[in-house]
Amino acid sequence: MKKSLSERDICTKFITPAVQSAGWDLQTQIREEVSFTAGRIIVRGKLHSRGKAKRADYVLYHKPNQPIAVIEAKDNKHSVGQGMQQALDYAEALDVPFAFSSNGDGFIFHDRTGLSRPVERERTLDQFPSPAELWQRYKQWKGIDPPAENVVTQPYYTDGSGKEPRYYQRVAINRTVEAIAKGQNRLLLVMATGTGKTYTAFQIIWRLWKSRTKKRILFLADRNILVDQTKTNDFKPFGTAMTKIVKRQANKAFEIYLSLYQAVTGTEEEQNIYKQFSPDFFDLIVIDECHRGSAAEDSAWREILDYFSGATHVGLTATPKETKEVSNITYFGEPIYTYSLRQGIDDGFLAPYKVVRFDLDKDLQGWRPEKGQTDKHGNLIEDRIYNQKDMDRNLVMELRTRLVAQKLTAFLKASNRFDKTIVFCEDIDHAERMRQELVNQNADLAAENSKYVMKITGDDPLGKMELDNFIDPESRYPVIATTSRLMNTGVDAQTCKLIVLDQTINSMTTFKQVIGRGTRINEDYRKYYFTIIDFKKATELFADPDFDGDPVVIYEPGPEDPPLPPDVPDDDELPEQPEPPLLPGGDDGPEPRVKYVVGDVPFFVVAERVQYYGPDGKLITESLKDYTKKTVHKEFSTLNDFLRHWNAADKKQAVISELEEQGVLLDALAEEVGKDFGPFDLICHVAFDQPALTRRERAENVRKRNYFTKYGEQARAVLEALLDKYADEGVQSIEDMKVLRIQPLDQFGTPIEIIKHFGGRPQFEQALKDLENQLYAGG
Repeated sequence: MKKSLSERDICTKFITPAVQSAGWDLQTQIREEVSFTAGRIIVRGKLHSRGKAKRADYVLYHKPNQPIAVIEAKDNKHSVGQGMQQALDYAEALDVPFAFSSNGDGFIFHDRTGLSRPVERERTLDQFPSPAELWQRYKQWKGIDPPAENVVTQPYYTDGSGKEPRYYQRVAINRTVEAIAKGQNRLLLVMATGTGKTYTAFQIIWRLWKSRTKKRILFLADRNILVDQTKTNDFKPFGTAMTKIVKRQANKAFEIYLSLYQAVTGTEEEQNIYKQFSPDFFDLIVIDECHRGSAAEDSAWREILDYFSGATHVGLTATPKETKEVSNITYFGEPIYTYSLRQGIDDGFLAPYKVVRFDLDKDLQGWRPEKGQTDKHGNLIEDRIYNQKDMDRNLVMELRTRLVAQKLTAFLKASNRFDKTIVFCEDIDHAERMRQELVNQNADLAAENSKYVMKITGDDPLGKMELDNFIDPESRYPVIATTSRLMNTGVDAQTCKLIVLDQTINSMTTFKQVIGRGTRINEDYRKYYFTIIDFKKATELFADPDFDGDPVVIYEPGPEDPPLPPDVPDDDELPEQPEPPLLPGGDDGPEPRVKYVVGDVPFFVVAERVQYYGPDGKLITESLKDYTKKTVHKEFSTLNDFLRHWNAADKKQAVISELEEQGVLLDALAEEVGKDFGPFDLICHVAFDQPALTRRERAENVRKRNYFTKYGEQARAVLEALLDKYADEGVQSIEDMKVLRIQPLDQFGTPIEIIKHFGGRPQFEQALKDLENQLYAGG
């Protein structure tokens, strides 16, 4: 009897009662079927699908948002320990020390703390540990004494809407609060751009503030928009206890202070208003984007940190900085938690991306002026070879800027001209020239609205005013923003679908920040992935071992090729061009260097290459068919394996959904192989080299067998209509009972009347199953 029960029945009848009997509260401490990732977004061509989300059968909590154990259940046909490896995988991700596996006969208990021997042991159903027992072990493992326990158990902020932290945010918050409760005073959190660092910081501060562990808190950032976003969004619950330091006024009547570091420091002593606060005024300082100089010993941020050295310092960054001059690690210590770009993409919380690479001829081959040649302004051009590192820094080639604008415009015209786009330029002058060229290339839309293309740089008040509108998903304009440095960090552009790199970048920190402008997902606006168009070979930094999130496709169009990557990649690879030495990127400051402006030298695109990056981060080059074959073979090693699974499924839609979760893009495959083939034939043909039949051919084969003669006249007519429906739309359409309500089935009566022709619902469902068996008879 027990062997015939489903996994869900085993949970309901055996596991849940055993856990409850040990003293766990069903309402507040036990959660079942907890999905904690979103499922990786898989991109092929213009389509996307989601992989399978990670889902724990049970997560047990000491208190809300304090997970302490996971249980992985299996049905009784499996051994009691069958689920342990999965349980350990989930326990590691959720940062919980206790993992259990069960098949309903008992439990295998694995203690990851290292405090008990043996590490794994079997327990009967009535020996499941109590909440008090596991919490005691947890405290012993973490070294939490009674004073620290009061801090560690301080509840999270909740607004009643049901919003709760994502699993990795919870790990970051709990680790940080526990470390501070135990007396650690320098902490570093590394979280990829777009993963909610500010929300994480808010919950850390809230719990420490509410427990009165930290009474006065300073949150430092280096961009005004970051401070304002923080105050009005994530930090809003602090209400009247919070202030933003403005006009160099140090009002000491508040508890939560938000500030630009520039607002409290300066070159003159009287500008250093932080000294109006006593050194022990703040007992917690949180430094956002701390890679931008706070750890440098001579930086303004470091002055503030040294002045308030008695406070706890928490650094937040997407890209910890390690150079001879600046070291986050040296100052803060090793990160207490790291959530990388690659992990965020794997979990489906961050958008993957395609890369389109353009190599321009003069960039690679170099350009040398003729003897005595002058530029547009009559300046004698220095006689040397100019190449990529010089473009738009020392040498302005107007036709190069035009070509970049043309290629960008062609891309948008081939996809969507209203996709939010950021163009990163070398400096302010370059950003202005790029704006002009893009206006000229998009004269129709620029005439409709002058804000279609805007320069958003630090020197332009009008452009800066439009930054909020660019970020706002509901605001259509501006669509294209040209910039140099202002938008490369902290700007929460959720709907940015295109990032254009016409800027020399040789800093991994800057590169990750720039890529981070596009990694946010916004499903409401159909933003699931984004595209990077690279004109300055910046994406060669993908090959750097310090980079941790590979692109899904890299495409290098030739001179006559369309700018959109093809759905099926080419197998031909061109040899790598030698990379010229790179100079540091431009700035939003004064530009003392001489720039030569040349208006008549033509530029052309050279090279074409398409490359995919596999799950292991290694470069592969394959077609959609090869990719499908490899993906299917991971699940079904032979044709017979697939046929058995297909024929055993009660509903074929379940198998189709499984394949899509594995990353098989059936719609894209149908576009390539033929839209008249159903999923079954697409898989058999592409993955197992079987001849394919169209849906209509399969339907005709059933008719030839005179299979319907055993049914009454009305039932036969219904099955004939279902067969036509299958031929037109596929097996998914006939498995949905709603099909009985639409043409041509509705002519036979209501769904209840139609089912009566078969003698009842069970008989109708059996007839449908028999029809499917006939359709796929013989494979």
